[in-house]
Amino acid sequence: MLTYLIIIVVLALLFDFINGFHDTANAIATSISTRALSPRVAIIMAATLNFVGAMVSSKVAKTVGGSIANPAKIENGVEIVIAALLAAIIWNLLTWYLSIPSSSSHTLLGALAGAVIAGAGVHAVNWDGFTQIIIILLLSPIIAFGLGYLIMVLIKYIVIWSGNTSRSKLNRMFRTLQIISAGLLSYSHGGNDAQKAMGIIVFGLVAAGVQTDLNVPLWVKIAAALAMGLGTSIGGWRIIKTVSGKIVKIEPINGFASDLTSSIVIQFSTFIGKPLSTTHVISSAIIGTGSVLRFHDVQWGTVGRMLITWIITIPISIALAFSIYFVLFRLIF
Repeated sequence: MLTYLIIIVVLALLFDFINGFHDTANAIATSISTRALSPRVAIIMAATLNFVGAMVSSKVAKTVGGSIANPAKIENGVEIVIAALLAAIIWNLLTWYLSIPSSSSHTLLGALAGAVIAGAGVHAVNWDGFTQIIIILLLSPIIAFGLGYLIMVLIKYIVIWSGNTSRSKLNRMFRTLQIISAGLLSYSHGGNDAQKAMGIIVFGLVAAGVQTDLNVPLWVKIAAALAMGLGTSIGGWRIIKTVSGKIVKIEPINGFASDLTSSIVIQFSTFIGKPLSTTHVISSAIIGTGSVLRFHDVQWGTVGRMLITWIITIPISIALAFSIYFVLFRLIF
């Protein structure tokens, strides 16, 4: 059992590390593309603020650790976590290699559900809790798109009303504002995304009988925060290129609006203890704000490719985790 627990912690931190360079790239993509921040400064800032954000709360971790299944009552809980993490890591690496900004959240939660079905049966899944999470995952990008569109319209009218329409002055002003918004977004990202790795570790600890509640131990918080911060420091240049240039041309004004929109949506979700896809939120905010400035310039082909990936991620993750569990713990071990 101790060996399995060590494997869970290592895999969870590896997933968190990959999440750092896979998802956190989104948080700094706009500020890098507009040259508000240099890549080196942006990555250092994002890594630091991701760590800080990850240490602040544990509401999302408790949701991940207990909403899909009850780790205290489930059969084969430790093996289930291992299969789920392996599936999530494989899908994350594949989409990173293909430069597709898919969702680590969709991957992990879908993989956990698939592994639970394989290891304990369909009845072991808390379908009410799983459905609530899926609803948040589906609604948050729509909300981010709509809110981003409204914020961009508001900023546009404020700029026109002020009479300050000089492009060079606007770019200077919003590049400065982007430094603040990118920092806020990095902090928000850490507060939601790092908690998913914390939650899955806690799931394993409860399933193994090491602890009886879903409270996140301090060592788990620190380890997950460090793993995400380290992953962020490596950078995610493949994803950055897609988000910053292949969706719509980003200027300082809509870069700031996108970061602000994403931060609001992510912070609210974290406050109510619900995991969401920061990738989906940030990408949708960029599409929403970009649509206000130049709707016809949005690369809808890229958007469509992203949407397809978003749709297939959960079912693929469920199937992949189910298969991994079956092969590892039914055929091999």
